[in-house]
Amino acid sequence: MDIATILLELGRGMLTTLQIFALTLLFSLPLGFLVCFGRMSRNPVLSWIIRIYIAIMRGTPLMLQLIVIYFGPYYIFGLSTSPAYRGIAVIIAFSLNYAAYFAEIYRSGFGSIPKGQYEAAEVLGYSRTRTFFAIILPQVFKRILPAVTNEVITLVKDTSLSFSIAYAEMFTEAKALSAAVHNVGPLMAAGLFYFVFNFLVAYVMELIEKKMSYYSI
Repeated sequence: MDIATILLELGRGMLTTLQIFALTLLFSLPLGFLVCFGRMSRNPVLSWIIRIYIAIMRGTPLMLQLIVIYFGPYYIFGLSTSPAYRGIAVIIAFSLNYAAYFAEIYRSGFGSIPKGQYEAAEVLGYSRTRTFFAIILPQVFKRILPAVTNEVITLVKDTSLSFSIAYAEMFTEAKALSAAVHNVGPLMAAGLFYFVFNFLVAYVMELIEKKMSYYSI
């Protein structure tokens, strides 16, 4: 197997990894807000349902969740799935899992805001909506950015768990290529990709944090 073929296969896997990463963030970040608000709801039934969901997502391995979501429709409901469902199952599992983690990060951010800021905004005549978007949310974003950065970096590495349902992302391709050429070169190349990508993620998040540094904490 020549170098061009190896690079082509790794590149294909890299694109799949980037797709998993981007789609997971696209769905899990906003879903995390919905889960967060449900968790903080004054409705005890909704709050406890969300607590159970978060406990399951954080208390069981992501690999197990991938397997359940992929094989569940067939073994639980007797439904046949198309080959395309493999990729869909990956995005569903990752999004549901990371939404639970993001929800708890968001909740900690909202909980760290002093109640006096809500009261001061009310005295100044701010509506609840304006208070939330103009005063509270910018501070929450600033406070949770380090924790969100850690989860995003973890997500980059967790994409390799897609191999558990035979979804060929970069790490899966690298393992197969290493077995084919009988050396660890492809695995080292994959490791370098993860390192560089995580470095870029951390750099971008740091830039965002610096731009928001004018908000008082």
